[in-house]
Amino acid sequence: MSHPTEGRRLRIAVFGAGSVGCYLGGHLARHADVTLIGRPSVLDGLGEGLTLSGGGRPPVDVPRDRLTLTTEPDAVADADCVLVTVKSAATAAAGREMAGRLRRDAVVVSFQNGLHNPRLLRDGLPGTTVLAGMVPYNVSRTAPGTFHQGTGGALMLDGGAASAPLVAALTAAGLPVEPRDDMRQVQHAKLLMNLNNAVNALSGLPLRDQLGARTYRTCLALCQEEALAAFAAAGVRPARLGPVPAGLTPRILRLPDALFRRIAAASLRVDERARSSMWDDLEHGRATEIGGLQGEIVAMAERHGLAAPVNARLMALVHEAERPGGRRSWPGPELLRAVRQR
Repeated sequence: MSHPTEGRRLRIAVFGAGSVGCYLGGHLARHADVTLIGRPSVLDGLGEGLTLSGGGRPPVDVPRDRLTLTTEPDAVADADCVLVTVKSAATAAAGREMAGRLRRDAVVVSFQNGLHNPRLLRDGLPGTTVLAGMVPYNVSRTAPGTFHQGTGGALMLDGGAASAPLVAALTAAGLPVEPRDDMRQVQHAKLLMNLNNAVNALSGLPLRDQLGARTYRTCLALCQEEALAAFAAAGVRPARLGPVPAGLTPRILRLPDALFRRIAAASLRVDERARSSMWDDLEHGRATEIGGLQGEIVAMAERHGLAAPVNARLMALVHEAERPGGRRSWPGPELLRAVRQR
């Protein structure tokens, strides 16, 4: 049986086209018909098209005429596939905006942080195929229309026939992608990694410098230990996404700097410009996703009769940093003392 997209270019809509959405959509535009649905503050800077860099690939220029740009959710109506890249807090609203506008055979892929976005989309889009996806790397907007991938890794998403056309398009675009049958475990592993977003945002440093300092890594190790305890209580074993099992990562993070550099060299193979998306949110006065990261660990721990005080403290510090005049640059020793306060 032939697929409905056979013999023509895939039609892809990116709902919530920020840094990640523009980066993925820009690469896909060479091999698919791409519509970017986003805020005027992002789309207004794309008048000359897109420039995409990083990821170990030569820079790519995407002419404006290869893209359809709009702020209107009606643009999902003709899409074979919709990539959802909004912040987690906007997921339910995205589902409501797309409801009644999608084709019956459209496939929706949540390329978002957090654990619950695919379920929220399924709740808002009954009868629609919704897949879980994961973006492993950092993407930052370095200038209007210019997006840079600062870290590495392969995209992951639910495998099977529903994802096959998108997997083929991503592969053709040169974006490494891995279909998985364990996306729940992958999402928990990604959440462990994303707990560093808050540490990086409060450090005020590029990721490479922050990860190179033991005190900041110890903050992350404490967060991950609380998370792993909550995961175990919930009966979830996070997927192994790198050379080290998730359960061993906190021990490695605590190693002295010189030993850490030797053992975890790949972790420091980060573009010198790369920072977390949470740092970028604070820099531009946007609300962060802290509630879906540290907040998720606090809530999960409480559901199982556990406590996650370090994650709770980091969440409070980030909320403080979100306010005008809130502190946003913490030296490592001070941040470690602060998160250990009871």
